[in-house]
Amino acid sequence: MFTTKKIAIVSVINDLVTDNRVNKTCFALKESGYDVVLIGRKLPSSLELPSWPFRAIRMNLLFKTGPLFYLFFNLRLFLKLLFKRADLLYSNDLDTLLPNYLISQLKKIPLIYDSHELFCEVPELQDAPFKRTIWLKIEGSIVPKLKTCITVNDSIAKVFSQKYGVPFHSIRNISEYQSSFIPKSRQDLNLPIDKKILLLQGAGINVDRGAEELIDAMALVENALLLIIGSGDVWKLLEEKIKTKSLSGKVRLISKIPKTELMHYTYNSDLGLSIDKNTNLNYHYSLPNKIFDYINAGVPILASHLPEIENIVAFYGVGEFITDHQPKTIASAITNLIASSRLTDYKNNTQKAKIELNWSTEKIKLLDLINQAR
Repeated sequence: MFTTKKIAIVSVINDLVTDNRVNKTCFALKESGYDVVLIGRKLPSSLELPSWPFRAIRMNLLFKTGPLFYLFFNLRLFLKLLFKRADLLYSNDLDTLLPNYLISQLKKIPLIYDSHELFCEVPELQDAPFKRTIWLKIEGSIVPKLKTCITVNDSIAKVFSQKYGVPFHSIRNISEYQSSFIPKSRQDLNLPIDKKILLLQGAGINVDRGAEELIDAMALVENALLLIIGSGDVWKLLEEKIKTKSLSGKVRLISKIPKTELMHYTYNSDLGLSIDKNTNLNYHYSLPNKIFDYINAGVPILASHLPEIENIVAFYGVGEFITDHQPKTIASAITNLIASSRLTDYKNNTQKAKIELNWSTEKIKLLDLINQAR
């Protein structure tokens, strides 16, 4: 690709299509005057790339999971960065940071680091102390040397800043404000018109996200259909649970779909769910993208009592909280809420919230950081 413009290379370890934060970052870089190259990986289940106004590269790797996957991904990414011209590097999450940092030092290129979570605190690493130690060593040896660091909310920014002594800027993954989106009808989506539609969406429906208990709860909920849309490491377990409990009439799994398709389901939902468990620091301080997607679609929320989520849901009055993750508790909270007039009140409150919580306002902070990193 020949261009006289400055080039920004954005790297992320996923398959690109469903990562809305990274996509919005690429558009912000374009708005800042960069030609953008986005690098990720390709999986057998990867969706077709959209027609973006920037170049996307997806690497095919022999290994799909485990230590060898991370080793070869980082090696391939290092070589890609080594032989491509770049004026700015943008690293998303700790699993892309090492090659980006090495190239930034070798070529004297500015580097922006965007940590989407407390990577070393995810549950997948809590029972793998050796792996966690390696990631902590990478994080601890590089992050204190960085000049421009970003994360997803104030709580995580504070944790990182206190730990490594460098400022982290909070850029929340707020949805684009939608004023003219026309959703498909329930009939078009093959959804019942005589039941309440419950929705749990996300590309990381993993262990301790509450999905298993939510399915158990649906055995006790009447006149409702639960949609779980996305992907994650408990997906096969969810499929088996629905089958063994004969809940196919109450729960429907839909594998990950592009954001433009997902929005049709979100807008047709009556209640959005976000019920991560408070089992680790990463989940404790999380502020999932789905919270903003629900609000933007005018969908009330039922959520866990987690500080960053509570700051949004309670402040704007757009939903309620579960008190624990027992299926009976979840079922009772759902049943009471969908039968209550409060649901309409919360839906009305989303209208004010989505005006204030929109990407056009939030991205101003990102554009400033991009300009400062030149």
